Amino acid sequence: MSKGIIRAIKGLVVQIEFDDDYPELNEMLVATDEAKSPLLVDNVNAAGLVVALNCRAVNTLQKGMEVSRTGKSIEIPVGPEMIGRVVDAMGAPIDGHPAVTGVKEYRSIFGSHERSQALKVSKPEILETGIKVLDFFAPFVKGRKVGVIGGAGVGKTVLTMEMINNVSRTGAGMAFFAGIGERIREGHELYQTLGENDLLKNTCMFFGQMDQNPVQRALIANSAVTLAEYFRDEHGKDILFFADNMYRYIQAKNEVSTILDQIPAEGGYEPTIFSDVKVLQDRLASNDKGSITAVQTIYVPADDLSDPAVQMIQHELDSILVLSRKVAEQGIRPAVDLLKTTSSLLTPEVVGERHYLLSIQVQALLQKYESLKGIIAIIGENELSPEDRKDFAKAKNLIQYFTQKMFVMTKMNGIPGEFVKRDEMLSKIEEIII
Repeated sequence: MSKGIIRAIKGLVVQIEFDDDYPELNEMLVATDEAKSPLLVDNVNAAGLVVALNCRAVNTLQKGMEVSRTGKSIEIPVGPEMIGRVVDAMGAPIDGHPAVTGVKEYRSIFGSHERSQALKVSKPEILETGIKVLDFFAPFVKGRKVGVIGGAGVGKTVLTMEMINNVSRTGAGMAFFAGIGERIREGHELYQTLGENDLLKNTCMFFGQMDQNPVQRALIANSAVTLAEYFRDEHGKDILFFADNMYRYIQAKNEVSTILDQIPAEGGYEPTIFSDVKVLQDRLASNDKGSITAVQTIYVPADDLSDPAVQMIQHELDSILVLSRKVAEQGIRPAVDLLKTTSSLLTPEVVGERHYLLSIQVQALLQKYESLKGIIAIIGENELSPEDRKDFAKAKNLIQYFTQKMFVMTKMNGIPGEFVKRDEMLSKIEEIII
């Protein structure tokens, strides 16, 4: 393999001169500094210099330093040894335990994108989460994608932790968690919660949190998906993949784009925003060997659901659970906007005729409730017709019913959580609306 010389360093961007035998895109280069710093090839500029990213953000690189090619991309260890561990985007452990040993295989985090096309054609399988509002409005279907959308502080992470807690208990496959650019405290809390509930034995965790440089945060989702693909394809596992937060993934990509001096696209985002989202989402797929069911939280900047990045991610999802600050201010938890929450899976073929017809009736009552609120504010509830008062009361009872105590909050508030079976939930809704 040929060697290169560092000609310029600007923050995380390193420009390297090669006389011949240029490295491939996404190939790893290794500098000759004490840390053997890994550099990820991004492009070749107009001057013929290789532009690479300093993955570990080390400051020991210098101009004139020699760089070696490796002939391979970033590769992480894959195998049963990774279960129960917390690692970074490079596959290095960050859980305070010794390095992962006994690994027999490593895989590129950028994948080959080669999947078997012989998909299983079978009846959709609904996975119960025990969370009423999710199971009713945005059914959790094996092999599909669910998004939890909302601004800061409305409960996205708590709801995700509750889903991990509830679904993992059922033993339905393996759970993967990719922490992308979120608070370090939340990562610690999730790790402790899973450990206390004996769920780490079936969980793999990848963290590229707020304290990490944008290169690490941009790569962490790829690393997590790579290991998930391995267990799906080689062990035939059904995977539950949780990503918190997909907007932070785009944000990290945007930061990398900025330091590379790329011209932004619509909304100030990176010019490759569409392909960045599409390539990652396409890897969260099922095949004839196993399935990947994805739950993705999406931060909404300034509570603006029309943000181009938020819209881009939504197009890839089957169900969208919208969390609202307005609802949260009313003390309702989870703070779901029941009218904005949508799902393409809410059909008779997927959830059955009973659930589907109930969903139509419930949505009609909730829409009527919203329209009546303005009238009541002016003339009072007593001036409504008997039928309108009855429907208004039903809608209020429904809104109250969809609130729920969370298991993951029990230690903080002392209130036991609740798990509601789907059949029990449907029966209760029928009682309310009859």
